Amino acid sequence: MTNNDNVHRLSFEDKEITLIGTAHISLESANLVEHVIEEEKPDTVSVELCQSRYESIIKKNKWQNTNLIKVIKQKKAFLLLSNLMLAYFQKKIGKQLGIKPGEEIMRAVQKAKEIGATVYLADRDISITLSRIWRLMGLWTKIKLLAQFITSIFSMDEINEEDIENMKNKDILETLLSEIGETYPVIRRTLIDERDQYLAYKIRTAPGNKIVAIVGAGHVPGIKKHWGEHLDIDTLNYTPPKGKFFSILKWGIPAIIIIIIILGFFMAGASAGTHMIKWWILANAVLSGLGAAIALAHPITILSAVVAAPLTSLNPMIAAGWVSGLVETILGKPKVKDFEKLPEDISSLKGFWKNKITRILLVVVFTNIGSSIGTFVAIPLMVKVFA
Repeated sequence: MTNNDNVHRLSFEDKEITLIGTAHISLESANLVEHVIEEEKPDTVSVELCQSRYESIIKKNKWQNTNLIKVIKQKKAFLLLSNLMLAYFQKKIGKQLGIKPGEEIMRAVQKAKEIGATVYLADRDISITLSRIWRLMGLWTKIKLLAQFITSIFSMDEINEEDIENMKNKDILETLLSEIGETYPVIRRTLIDERDQYLAYKIRTAPGNKIVAIVGAGHVPGIKKHWGEHLDIDTLNYTPPKGKFFSILKWGIPAIIIIIIILGFFMAGASAGTHMIKWWILANAVLSGLGAAIALAHPITILSAVVAAPLTSLNPMIAAGWVSGLVETILGKPKVKDFEKLPEDISSLKGFWKNKITRILLVVVFTNIGSSIGTFVAIPLMVKVFA
């Protein structure tokens, strides 16, 4: 029986569970995982992965089945781009350290298949975790979070030994959000504490009587803390509805714009009303087109963003980025080779703009950002006409 500080023996009802706490960027952890699974020969190997992350490991052609038009229509472009940015972060770390982060998880899956054990996915779906974080935060916290996320992505060249040590017990998402998570309890609660509970529930209810579970070492204390508690898995999987404030904002801003223009015509005359419309069109069109241009969109795509933004900004059901993204998809016509090269291209920021798949996602996101900024720029310019 392996005697190691990172190996913990637990039980639940008639199950024997061997819990291994690993460092996500350690060859030693990867070797330990293989050794324990081979020695224990469990019925089930439970790993700290959700279905989407598991598929990204075992399905090398996963991206080839992506329907970009469907992604854009379902408003999931930002989520997909976020996942690809996390993958970029992961590959960047791997290049600097000479090991693939999550190597111990991949070896666990492979060794489980070799001995005929069931592979059981114990982590909460990353989209639920991200959605819960996003919807439980206020607007100002969201702005800070996005800034922190982008800063972390672009500061990877400055990684040092202390950073490496801090990353050993965290997964990629935790690493990116760790600093801001110390300031905002809601992030830590959703990202760490809730997942500790989720992992504890899933591991102790995994199939089979003999289970080996592999998780990041940072989750072990929390899993042991919640091990004997009653845990409500439905609550942990629940995605809170969008806040009323944002629903009101979504419909309220277009209504305010229309009221301002109507008041301009009635109170300041036709000339003032016309000037208001001009500023509205210019601010939205120019900044949306600029966003598409920053993403290196096709000239016709940029034109579509320019034309669509002043209209879509008044319709909460349609976004300028969706229009420009669909146009870019039709014009660019991504090929199989673009999907095949995706894992390689996302290993550099240059690759994000070079690959047609990620460029389309960037077009959607940057056009929407430009349109949003355009709306807030236009309002004071329109109100100024009253003076």
